[in-house]
Amino acid sequence: MRVKFQIQELLGIGMTLIVLGISLAYGLQIMSDVQDDMTVNSTEWNATGDAMEGVAKIPEKLPTIVTVIVASVIIGILITYLWGRFK
Repeated sequence: MRVKFQIQELLGIGMTLIVLGISLAYGLQIMSDVQDDMTVNSTEWNATGDAMEGVAKIPEKLPTIVTVIVASVIIGILITYLWGRFK
C-alpha cells in the first residue's frame, strides 16, 4: 500500500490561517473604532480596551501555531516515508 501526499492538501490549512489573521486584524480595528466613540474612563471604554487586549493576544500566538502545524506536517511526511522505506 502506497500513501501519497500532495501539497494541495495543505491549502485548506493555509487559507484558514490567512482568513483568521485578516479577520482578527479587522476585528481589532473595529473594536478600536468603537472605543473611540465612548467616553474615556467609563466602564464601557475600559471593557472595550480589555477586550482588545484579549483579542490581540491571539495574533501574537499565530507564529507558534503555524510552527506547530508545519512541524507536524514535516514529521508526518518523514514518518510516512520512513515507514514505507523500511517496512
